[in-house]
Amino acid sequence: MANWELGHCCNHDQVVFLTTLGVCSVVILALWRSLFLKPFKLVTVCTHEASHAIACKLTCGHVEGINVHADEGGTTETRGGVYWFILPAGYLGSSFWGMVLILASTNLLAARIAAGCLAVSLVVVLFVAQNWTLRGLCIGFLLIIAIVWILQETSTIRILRYIIMFIGVINSLFSVYDIYDDLISRRVNSSDAEKFAEVCPCPCNGVGWGLIWGLISLLFLCVAMYFSLVILSS
Repeated sequence: MANWELGHCCNHDQVVFLTTLGVCSVVILALWRSLFLKPFKLVTVCTHEASHAIACKLTCGHVEGINVHADEGGTTETRGGVYWFILPAGYLGSSFWGMVLILASTNLLAARIAAGCLAVSLVVVLFVAQNWTLRGLCIGFLLIIAIVWILQETSTIRILRYIIMFIGVINSLFSVYDIYDDLISRRVNSSDAEKFAEVCPCPCNGVGWGLIWGLISLLFLCVAMYFSLVILSS
C-alpha cells in the first residue's frame, strides 16, 4: 500500500530516487554552460515551443511552424487560438512535462511509455520544424532514444529510467532558469511574460507574471518528488 504521509521515508528505492534526482540536479547546474548540456537544453527549448503549439491546437488555432535556434532561443508561429492561454503554456508546459517525465522514471514500464511518447513527439515536431537546427535535434534524439532502448532490452546497461529522469529534471530547472534569465537578471521585452502582461496587465507586470509562473514550475517539481516517493513506497 502506498504511504501517502511518507511517515517512514525512506526505503531503498526512495533513497536511490532522491540520490539520482540530486545528482542530476547538481550535474545540470554545474555543467549549465557546457557543450555537454547543449543538446538537452535545446530539447527543453523544443518542449517549450511544442507546449505553445499544443495550447494553440487545444484552443482551435493553427500552428504554422516551430523554430529552435542554436543560441537556445525559439519561436512558435501560430494563427488564431486563445492568446492568453498560449503564452504561459511554454514555461508551464515545459515544467509540466518535466514533472511527468520524473514521475515516469520511477517505473520501467512507465519509462518505456514516456520514451515512446517522447519519440512520437519528436517525429511530429520534425514535420513542423522550420529550421535545420530543430530538424537535426529531433533526428539526433530519436537516435539516442533508439540506442538507449536497444541497450536497455539487449544488455545489462539499464539506463532508460535515468535518461528519462535527466530529461525531466532539466525541463523543470530550465523553465525556472529561463524565467529568471529573461525577467530578473536581464529584462527581455519580447519574453512570453512581458507579452502576457500586455494582454492581461492586471494584477501585475511581466516580472510579476514571471515570478508566478516560476513558483508554479517549482510546485510542479515538488509534486513530482512527492508522488514519486509515494509510488516508490508501495
